[in-house]
Amino acid sequence: MTIWLSAGIIFTLLAIALILYKWGTVRVVGVTPVRTFTFIAILFTSGLDVGLIMFPLTEFAGYADIKASPEYAFANPLAIEFGYWGFLIWGFYFLTCFYFCVIEPKVKFFEIPWVKFINNVVIIGTCAFTAYLLLTNLPWYLPELGDGESVITEFYLIVLAAICLAVYSSTDIKYVRILSISTTWLFIALIAFMWFGAFAVGDSQLSAFTDNLTDIGSYFANIHQFVLPLNDYHEFYLFWWFAWSIMIGQFTSRFVGGLRTYQVLCAMLVFPSIPIAIWFSVLYQYHEAGIPTQGLKNFAMIFVGIIFVINSLDSLIRLYTDNLNLTVKRFGKAKYMTINIVALALLTLLFKLEFLQIQWVGALVIALFFVCLAYIGYNKLGTVGDIVGSPKANKIDYKKIDTVH
Repeated sequence: MTIWLSAGIIFTLLAIALILYKWGTVRVVGVTPVRTFTFIAILFTSGLDVGLIMFPLTEFAGYADIKASPEYAFANPLAIEFGYWGFLIWGFYFLTCFYFCVIEPKVKFFEIPWVKFINNVVIIGTCAFTAYLLLTNLPWYLPELGDGESVITEFYLIVLAAICLAVYSSTDIKYVRILSISTTWLFIALIAFMWFGAFAVGDSQLSAFTDNLTDIGSYFANIHQFVLPLNDYHEFYLFWWFAWSIMIGQFTSRFVGGLRTYQVLCAMLVFPSIPIAIWFSVLYQYHEAGIPTQGLKNFAMIFVGIIFVINSLDSLIRLYTDNLNLTVKRFGKAKYMTINIVALALLTLLFKLEFLQIQWVGALVIALFFVCLAYIGYNKLGTVGDIVGSPKANKIDYKKIDTVH
């Protein structure tokens, strides 16, 4: 699996370099272009899930234990955490976003029936994994409801409620946009709340926060270390990012509003990484200073984490239901919601029972990458070579849409 993953990463980086060389300055326009801020909000909130909120406080100690994991010795725990979530790996999303916006309309690889089927299996499976992550992390953040370790009935009900809300939100694209922007502001509010608790009313000095931000610079000094998997846990993360990559690219490609290709890449690498870096720097202070999070702080993180889950799921549900024609228009709202809620709930239980693993989904996505490359090379090489930009049908009103000139 490690060799397969490494091959997928190398392919991704080479493909990005080729895209920049051939189409680096063309304008990228989706079928539903939106303002730049809205696009970034949709990208950020759709491209991340509950793990961003709930994983770091449980992981810092492991990254600091270089006796047990000497492969982490090259950087501090904060830089390691950032390396698992920020900057370089957002290039996965850029590759697929550009592909679906510029190349796929000409190639139509994902319209091949068996490819469409596999793609939607990936999307549905990853949706369920997102719900599973919420389920398994609730005991750590809400120990008041149980023993801090076991998954109890209340946690199943919380996850089921999140799935129901996500399915309802997916019934109308306007809900998806509103929720994406709202989630972005809610996450910013959470960062401010946690920062205030540590540095304004807590005992931590403001200099500790700036020192934490500086420590993240170790990531950029050692960025080459994060390209290939460091260990099995890093491998899990990378497969996880691959599992998300096709569906996030497919979804976000709809909303690109006229940025040039290199600007899309910069936007995807930089803008999501800024709030991630600030968030991790705040959380790291809680870890280092031993600041407790029980009570209101844990509740706030759980609340935003659930909103992230809803926001991620509604985008992906909207995507696979459109792909499979399982739409509200076809079935009606009640039947549409029932089908999706039951399917996602059952798949979440399969992840809980370990019948499914996200690594398998990520490996399947890498296989799709290579098959797509072979298909283009055999059938569509000339067609791709003649591409000069987004489809002409994707029009944009520059008076209404923010663009970068």
